[in-house]
Amino acid sequence: MNKTELVEKIAAGAGLSKADAKKALDAAVVAVKNALIAGDKIALVGFGTFSVNERPAREGINPATKAKIKIAAKKVAKFKAGAELADALN
Repeated sequence: MNKTELVEKIAAGAGLSKADAKKALDAAVVAVKNALIAGDKIALVGFGTFSVNERPAREGINPATKAKIKIAAKKVAKFKAGAELADALN
């Protein structure tokens, strides 16, 4: 499913116009992004939790040259599915 299809589903499910559903989706994505940038955790009961995970620096190997390279530390977005979502998938 792409963004356009998701907007259509939101509009149909919430009884909104597609324009309003797109605005709502865009606002939700921005809110989640800004919260993660601030280091906050977003917990949506029944759906899941978005959080930031820190990966430490490590050594890797360039597969083309077999030379050792240093991989920098970085922060990554993490999603853990909630119990209801996990149960619905299985």
